[in-house]
Amino acid sequence: MASIDLKKEYRDHYRASVDPEMVDVPERRFLMIDGAGDPNTSAEYADAVAALYPIAYGLRAAIKASTGDAYTVMPLEGLWWADDMATFSVEAKGDWKWTMMICVPPVVTEQLFDEVAPVVIAKKKLVSGHLVRLEGYREGDAAQIMHLGPYATEVPTIERLHTFIEAQGLERSGRHHEIYLTDPRRVAPEKNRTIIRQPVG
Repeated sequence: MASIDLKKEYRDHYRASVDPEMVDVPERRFLMIDGAGDPNTSAEYADAVAALYPIAYGLRAAIKASTGDAYTVMPLEGLWWADDMATFSVEAKGDWKWTMMICVPPVVTEQLFDEVAPVVIAKKKLVSGHLVRLEGYREGDAAQIMHLGPYATEVPTIERLHTFIEAQGLERSGRHHEIYLTDPRRVAPEKNRTIIRQPVG
């Protein structure tokens, strides 16, 4: 039985420095679900995250059963934006739109997803399961930085990242991207590790 550690295979894009740096992120496949509203209070957000993980683990179990190979389920990620990015603010979480997602290996095909997801959704009674999709996403050129600590203290880290982008003579493009390397349900807020990534053009 082979064990695939996607964090190691995709090492350059699932680790980051506390200093801003440039990366080039190729297309990868993700389980995705869209929504809107404050993630701290929105039932829509809670239902979305609750749907992603069971489907991700269901796909992993199906692959292990058919091939004997296992892979590490990847961390939760989020794309965040507003209709007018000029007004995107951490003080206006109710206006946020988001796509929550989990990266999956190439072995997860559309056919496998179509076979496994409905079974998991029915068995686990996932309220938002029908909204989950499998889709490729390519970020391309981006700047990223590691944020250490609570999500509520991200603003100075984001500002450092934006200053770095401007210093490179680049402009922000695309959606604010966060990768949650630690599970906030299991670690204290001060121990959170979050990669903050911003595509550039």
